Amino acid sequence: MKVSDLLEARRENWSALEQLCKQLESRGRRRLDASAVSRFAALYRSACADLALADAYQLPQETIRYLHQLVGRAHNQLYRSRLFHLSTWTRQLLVDVPQRLFGDRAVRLAFVVFWGIFLLSGVLSYIRPDFARHVVGKETQAQIEEMYSQPVNKENPAFRGAMMGFYVAHNAGIGLRCFAMGLLFGVGGLVATIQNAALLGGIFGHMATTAQSGNFFHFVTAHGPYELTAIVMAAGAGMRMGFALLETHGLTRIASLRRAAIQSVPIMGAFVVLFALAALIEAFISPSSLPYEVKFGVFVFSIVTLVFYFVFLGYPRGHRRAVGQNPDRRS
Repeated sequence: MKVSDLLEARRENWSALEQLCKQLESRGRRRLDASAVSRFAALYRSACADLALADAYQLPQETIRYLHQLVGRAHNQLYRSRLFHLSTWTRQLLVDVPQRLFGDRAVRLAFVVFWGIFLLSGVLSYIRPDFARHVVGKETQAQIEEMYSQPVNKENPAFRGAMMGFYVAHNAGIGLRCFAMGLLFGVGGLVATIQNAALLGGIFGHMATTAQSGNFFHFVTAHGPYELTAIVMAAGAGMRMGFALLETHGLTRIASLRRAAIQSVPIMGAFVVLFALAALIEAFISPSSLPYEVKFGVFVFSIVTLVFYFVFLGYPRGHRRAVGQNPDRRS
């Protein structure tokens, strides 16, 4: 059979694909059932093959031009941008993202390492002043004690300017460094997480023993949960990408890193949101003259929301598996 005769016999398929394109352009994909969508994809692939044959065998230009237009039209419908659907985004934010975060092994590792070292350093700094001096440093201790030598209130120039700027830049910087260091095959992120957890834990433990402890906890209590959790998330995102350079699952290192970068998007989104929430609290609540009971209430609310989102919503249900639990597919 001649190629020209074969293509002529396929005009019925072209007409069917053209009709489906018109239907999609007028009503959208949501009005098509599964069988229609499957037929559309099959006709599109067939039209692509027909176009290649027509071009290779130099069929009439009108036929080639028609197939070019038809294939382009179908391509635009098949790969067009997704519209915003509230239900889809709600499921992404409240189901898919927390489950991916809950099951991510890099995030779990960062969580265990950071909070374990933080608590250990805090306890040792509280009961052994020499440990705090070694971890925090005498100069840093003196600087922080001076910062909190006066009560927390908005009228205090230290809390309006230098102190708030110091904490925003310092803690956000810690998170970004943990993320960046994680690219060093994950080991750099692990070391940075340990160092920063020991430093922050040492500061908390040391300040609990000073005369300025009331002022210190009056300021850090409200925004602490979001800010410290953001640091953990940043470390987890960096380590996930760094570990991808070691455990490639048969891919090239670049391809493995690219895949890990896509998987790290929910983690990076989480720590950006948490840093933003912490900054808002730190700007409007932490330096205010509100009673400590109110700030402690914000602390409790922050803990509850973190547990609800990352644990309650994140716990896998049914057959769903979070990222990191199936290394052959997603890890």
